[in-house]
Amino acid sequence: MDMMTSGPAESPIVLEVRNLSKAFPGVQALDKVGLDVRAGEIHAVTGENGAGKSTLMRILAGLEKSDGGEILLKGRPCRLRSAQDAMAAGIAMIHQELMPFPNLSVAENIFMGRDPAVRALGWVNRRKQLDDAKRLLELLGVDLPPAALMRNLAVSEMQMVEIARAVASQAEIIIMDEPTSAISTREADALFRLMRDLQRRGVALIYISHKLEEIFRMAGRVTVLRDGRHICTEETARLDRPTLIARMVGREMDSLWAKIPSPRGEVALAVSGLTKAGKFRDISFTARRGEILGLAGLMGAGRTAVLNAIYGLFPAETGEILVFGRRALVRSPRDAIARGIGLVSEDRKTFGIVPGMSVKSNITLPNLRRCCRAGFIRSQLENRLADERIRAFGIKPADRNQVVNFLSGGNQQKVVIAKALFTDPQIILLDEPTRGIDIAAKMEVYAIISRLAGEGRTIILASSELPEILAMSDRILVMREGALAAELDPRQSSQEDILRYAMPN
Repeated sequence: MDMMTSGPAESPIVLEVRNLSKAFPGVQALDKVGLDVRAGEIHAVTGENGAGKSTLMRILAGLEKSDGGEILLKGRPCRLRSAQDAMAAGIAMIHQELMPFPNLSVAENIFMGRDPAVRALGWVNRRKQLDDAKRLLELLGVDLPPAALMRNLAVSEMQMVEIARAVASQAEIIIMDEPTSAISTREADALFRLMRDLQRRGVALIYISHKLEEIFRMAGRVTVLRDGRHICTEETARLDRPTLIARMVGREMDSLWAKIPSPRGEVALAVSGLTKAGKFRDISFTARRGEILGLAGLMGAGRTAVLNAIYGLFPAETGEILVFGRRALVRSPRDAIARGIGLVSEDRKTFGIVPGMSVKSNITLPNLRRCCRAGFIRSQLENRLADERIRAFGIKPADRNQVVNFLSGGNQQKVVIAKALFTDPQIILLDEPTRGIDIAAKMEVYAIISRLAGEGRTIILASSELPEILAMSDRILVMREGALAAELDPRQSSQEDILRYAMPN
């Protein structure tokens, strides 16, 4: 493990935030927050969802305007009124919520606004653009064609392109908002090596993560925010995990994992020979009532593609799906829902929530007929059903009519789960269900998963977080390059065992 510290204390301060404040309707997102970051420092910023981390970073990236306070770059006051201002000031940001140009290539996304040009003619030098993109992706350990269109990539691949774009900017300050939330351990290790290289060059890195092991591994200092306020800034070497968690949540936390053993029942889902060219091949497995079946693998191994096929988003070309022993032709999500299958997608912005709709409307949307009579929505019934699920899943909106896009990431994720379960599925496909959410929210999601299994529902859990897979699964299937490579018993396996089977031959 790389234990290099964040840089000498005498390094100059390149960024200072003083008394920064920002309010949204009904929410004080930031309340006189302070932060300082030194050249060559990896400075972690952490806290629960809704603590104000993303708002602070969006202000530094020129995407939001503060209500008060000031920002100093190398000791001079600076106004960041747009993303262009931030880029000109040497600040780049890797966003947790991906913002690709879907109809452009990987190379065009990486060098957007900084395209290599033929000076005499003012044309973009496409060959140099592709070559430079290829070298940068190789540096990140990513096997991705620079000419591929972004719309055809998986979320994990888009995340690596987002990282490459920030590195290509040659910024002096790079903000990383949950950069490893959608990538595997191997890609994360490549990113960490790159971060150390940037650090040696004097680049200041602001690192936002809910993964405490990454904070202790990479950051020299950590700033904790809670409820929009600055709680502390300390050297990570002076902290331990329980102390940092207590600073984040304001209380001591019990064990993270909430899995309760549940009895196995009949086979609920059986897939045989599922194949989709270029994505996965000959996938066969069974899952029983009350079972949590883990699905592990590296980026691009095919986990998401398999779940999407079972749910009918992108159906398999060959193979068979049996639901409680009966053949199920699943060609669309409507077919899946009718057969008692629900999906929590890894991409909650695209397939999980409708950002401009209310919490209530998001939850009831998949089964709105349940709230209707004679073709009309019964508002009182819809309100009651939404309120029941808001309570059951611990969602914390201002009220049921709050626009879901204004919720924290953890609350959005719980809305996605409540929405998927509003159709009362017996088979639940969970694709990265804790991506980008804090420890307290993760505990709540784990408790929900355990409760659902205890009710006799079948859970298939795909995750890049190996401790999560090991702790929550009854069995683990490991995928490698589109095929099943192993079935493991989590009680007798380690992270190293999973990676050994997940790595390409």
